[in-house]
Order: sequence, then structure tokens, then C-alpha cells
Amino acid sequence: MAVAEVQRGQGLRVGARVLGLLAVPLNGMIVCALGQGPMRQLDLRNALGNPAETTLRGHLTRLEEIGALRRRMRSGGPQFVKNELTGVGIDLLVATRALEGWLSRAPHGPIELGTVQAKGAVKALLGGWDSTLLRALAARPLTLTQLDRLIGAFSYPALERRLAAMRSTGLAVAGASPGGTPYTVTDWTRQGVGPILASVLFERLHFEDVPPPNSIDIEAAFMLATPISDLPLHVDGVCNLVVELGNGGDGDGDGRQAGVEVTVDRGRLVSCVARLAPSPRNWALAPAVTWLEALVYSRPERLRVGGDRHLAYGLVRGMHEQLFRGREPARVA
Repeated sequence: MAVAEVQRGQGLRVGARVLGLLAVPLNGMIVCALGQGPMRQLDLRNALGNPAETTLRGHLTRLEEIGALRRRMRSGGPQFVKNELTGVGIDLLVATRALEGWLSRAPHGPIELGTVQAKGAVKALLGGWDSTLLRALAARPLTLTQLDRLIGAFSYPALERRLAAMRSTGLAVAGASPGGTPYTVTDWTRQGVGPILASVLFERLHFEDVPPPNSIDIEAAFMLATPISDLPLHVDGVCNLVVELGNGGDGDGDGRQAGVEVTVDRGRLVSCVARLAPSPRNWALAPAVTWLEALVYSRPERLRVGGDRHLAYGLVRGMHEQLFRGREPARVA
């Protein structure tokens, strides 16, 4: 299927709203600071390096609007108002920590959340995801001309800008070929699926006006994450990883499915292709939200599994380990 066939027009792709929110440095810093506990605005401002009061107030209002934080009034006047994360905010903290962990593994050294460098990296990751460049390059190295043919919803200059941003931040590298310059994603790009999945999960749980993941989103996530999975030797065989599609994304599917076929030879990934065998011997199946929770929180037991359970569970745990190593999500079930 051509990438252009499933473009969502002018709308953002699933997960892009949260990634865009966290690309603004102060938002993630606020969420992390309040993750330590409630804070007065004066103390919060000091912890964040004393940004302008109007700037901080604007960011707090935005986070309050999406339900991520609340302000508790204490006796003694405005100076005693405390900001604290809500349950929604705790889920946003999971996405923020996933992003922080990804930045800490940057190829040229750790990047600190809230810096200009972090903003550029997150925007480049978001640009690659939102334009479906990541899905296209997950399959094989491609030249810019080939990418332009595949991704019809973006102009050649727009794709060129996004690819340049990916290259400058270490998300893509150029190769050499007689037919042009093919580009490929790096392992760090593949690890970026972690914050993408955590962002998608947050949207599915807390935003009512975002579309569910579609086949391109699902294929991209699996095809990027499986090649870097850490798999033990007993993980062996062919397995379909299948997501049930539907308007709600969890429990109300309409019979459509999307996913990949993964082949493993004694702990070594042989292939991950965007197709589903009609009668697979081994398979793992679930709606989108269940899959997201399985990967983000390492909960493979929530999937419906047929055939070799060790194979399916090993793939899920292997992806989780590589995507979230260094910033283990912490959330009460």
C-alpha cells in the first residue's frame, strides 16, 4: 500500500498532538517537576530556572486545559496556590519520561529535556512521523525522489526539509548508490517509537477528538521497533502481530486488522514485513489500546495469543526493553 493512500489530509497523525505539546521545552519540564509532588508557583518557577511569570502562567493554563494539572487554593492568598498533577497528568508524565529516556540515548551524547537541542530532536521526530517518512524508511532505504513518489500528501521541498531535520539531529543517515542517495533511519530513530507509543496511548485515553491508529501507524511502529528488539534464544518462529482496527480503537473493532509478520531464528530477527498470513500458526491479537499498554508497560499477558506464547511474549518484552530502557514507565494498573 502506498503511504499516500492513508494520509489524513491536513490533520495531525495520531500521537502528534502530544509530541507537539512536549516539543515545547517548558511543558515537559513542568510535568517532570510536578511529578515530584505539588508545588507553589513560586517554587515551581525557581525549579524551572525562573522563566517569565507570564510565560509560566500560559503553559500552566494550557496543561490545565487538557486536564493534566489542577491548582489547589490554600488559605493565605495567591502565593499559597499549589499546582499538582492529576491522573491525566500522571499519564502525561509517562510520555514525558519516555521522551526523556529517548533523549538520554542520543547518538552524540545525552540531550537534556527542555534544551534547544531537545526541541530540535523532538520536532524532527515529529516531522518524520507526521509526514509518514518513518513508515516509508522503516521498510528499506529510499532516495528523496522515491520518497516523493510514495508520499503524495507532501511536496518535494516539504519532504526535503523534514529529511534534512532528521539528518541534522541523527535520525537519518545518507548512503551511497549509483541511482541516487538512499536514506535510512538510525537505531536512535527506532528507539523513538517509545515516546511515540506513549503519546498515542495518552491521546487514546484522554482525547476524544483524535482518530484511532490506522494501518500505516501500526506498520510503522512494529517495523521500526522489532529490528532492535532484545530477544532470548528460545524466541523462535513466525508470528503475526495483529491490531484490531475500529473507530474507538479498543473493544469496538469493525473486523479490519493491521499488523506485521515477524520471523525470528533463535533470538535473531530475520524479517518483519507488512503483511498478515491468512492462517498463522502463531499470533498475538488485541485492539489498539491493549497493544499500546502491552508495549508501554510490558504487559503481553493482556493480548490474545495463539500458538507459541513464548514467541509472542518474547517479542513484546523485547520491544519494550529497547524502547523504554533507562526510563521505565511507572503507572498503577
